[in-house]
Amino acid sequence: MTAVRRRLVGLLDRPEVLPAPGVPDPLSARLVAEAGFEAVYMSGDATTAVRLGMPDVGLLTMSEMVDNAGRIVDAVDLPVIADADTGYGGPVNVRRTVRDYERAGVAAIQMEDQVWPKRCGHLAGKRVIPAAEMAAKVKAAVDARRDPDLLVIARTDALAVEGFQAALDRVALYGEAGADILFVEAPTSLEQLRTIGGLPARTMYNASASGRTPILDTGELTRLGFALAIYPGQALFAAIPAIRAALGHIRRTGDPRGMPVPLAGFADYVQLLGIDEVRAFEAAHGLPEDQQVGI
Repeated sequence: MTAVRRRLVGLLDRPEVLPAPGVPDPLSARLVAEAGFEAVYMSGDATTAVRLGMPDVGLLTMSEMVDNAGRIVDAVDLPVIADADTGYGGPVNVRRTVRDYERAGVAAIQMEDQVWPKRCGHLAGKRVIPAAEMAAKVKAAVDARRDPDLLVIARTDALAVEGFQAALDRVALYGEAGADILFVEAPTSLEQLRTIGGLPARTMYNASASGRTPILDTGELTRLGFALAIYPGQALFAAIPAIRAALGHIRRTGDPRGMPVPLAGFADYVQLLGIDEVRAFEAAHGLPEDQQVGI
């Protein structure tokens, strides 16, 4: 996986911001790759929604998140940037977390400084651990990785709790501890974004649909100096009204025809899932043609 991780480093070293759409699962990751993006972000919020049908309030375990990350890694040839919540404990827990994510093949791991159980960064009621405690966890993450190309993203949720200057002080401390990318969650103004983007480090922007953070396009983010932009929920949020419309139509009419939203064709669907690759693999390994999968 070193080559994929080095590719992410190269993408982040370009002058343009790197957009990484968020996904909850391998199918969504395939759509991100199909759309031509160069990196994908495994959103903890979206993962919780799809796996549990619950809000992001610290319900998934580390092993569940690692399992999901590994399945996404297997589905696409893109660098996977993976949410790892708080690291799931103190420095020793963080060491295990980093090594499990590393074995799963992710290119970058994101940890935040919330008290556990955490909650989505754009929900109210957050609390944060002491800055020095988080800095120790960041150093543990950096020291635990076996591949130096695995990137560590340090996120602070302190802005909503302690104020903007405290958030800046925290990410500076996390950078000193060795974090490769700094992430101030939920800034509320363009001026705050200018300050974050101007920090002397790689910085990350979250295009959350919560309304807390101003939404900027990639050109604006590049001008402000951000290296990475994530779009954690947009794909999932787009799917919800489409699914509602399709199910509502069937419930009202009893007829799956005449859907009010466009549907993928069956051939498009199975090709997205890699059926051509499966057929080619079967053929290369001696399966008779009449037994090979097809449409």
